[in-house]
Amino acid sequence: MSTPNGAPTVSPIQILRDVQLRAEAAIEPDPVSTAPATKATQIIAIYGKGGIGKSFTLANLSYMMAQQGKKVLLIGCDPKSDTTSLLFGGKATPTIIETSSRKKLAGEPVSIGDVCFKRDGVFAMELGGPEVGRGCGGRGIIHGFETLEKLGFHDWGFDFVLLDFLGDVVCGGFGLPIARDMCQKVIVVGSNDLQSLYVANNVCSAVEYFRKLGGNVGVAGMVINKDDGTGEAQAFASNAGIPVLAAIPAHEDIRRKSASYEIIGRPGTQWAPLFEQLATNVAEAPPVRPKPQTQDQLLGLFSAEATGRDFQMEPATLFDMVGKNEIVKPTLEVVYDDA
Repeated sequence: MSTPNGAPTVSPIQILRDVQLRAEAAIEPDPVSTAPATKATQIIAIYGKGGIGKSFTLANLSYMMAQQGKKVLLIGCDPKSDTTSLLFGGKATPTIIETSSRKKLAGEPVSIGDVCFKRDGVFAMELGGPEVGRGCGGRGIIHGFETLEKLGFHDWGFDFVLLDFLGDVVCGGFGLPIARDMCQKVIVVGSNDLQSLYVANNVCSAVEYFRKLGGNVGVAGMVINKDDGTGEAQAFASNAGIPVLAAIPAHEDIRRKSASYEIIGRPGTQWAPLFEQLATNVAEAPPVRPKPQTQDQLLGLFSAEATGRDFQMEPATLFDMVGKNEIVKPTLEVVYDDA
């Protein structure tokens, strides 16, 4: 509708809406709260080589923390989805990625009860990952955290959130907590073997890289698992400038009970003091900037006989490759005489 001179008319309803919007815009916002935070959540990412015992360490650590009166959330961020299996007696929990896909197809929303389960005060869930050959594990991690945010992750009132990450993989999804400051500190799990220390060193390198870019995440320390007393992991931690939070011995009783999905971090048991001290150290250890080691420095932790580092590399020749000597061909470059 328009006026006789062609100008559009404004309806009374539109005028009323404009008045209401101006009135709302004129209202001063509430002042920023200066009261102390009601809940300070420590978000801690735990990294380590696959099979080094991250899930074993985290299941017992989270259980002990809960028995000490802390509210703990354990999130498995490994595509194998085995972080919570020890906590739940070997039972597999529905993963966030699997549940999200199934619910989406059914036109239903995902709820907390679909993906989060609890035992004796510990809350736990698995992000999961795609089937082999059907997607990127790192992208699955990102999708999982996006779903967590929709479920209100930032409003949950936990004392500790423990994230179990695979350290062998270096793509963006697995580096998410470090790259985006999603956690306050990182803990590495390693043993007295070169491969696990190589992974631990890679994580330290990632932390230092993002610190140079303005990040705030630091390494709180190292847990030595299956410690046989040879000392390489202890030496690495010392050289990297990070503390050892606990050394879990390579003991047959631990191996046997872990294999049968038994929690050994229970108050009053043989191994309780170990995990009680670990829980205290994890809570109190400050994040620090690590000193990543070079490949030669890592190799230097082990004897030359173990690593073969006294071997001298010999360059290959064309004869080695094709069975004949290299034919020197004249250059096609045009060379001009000096003027």
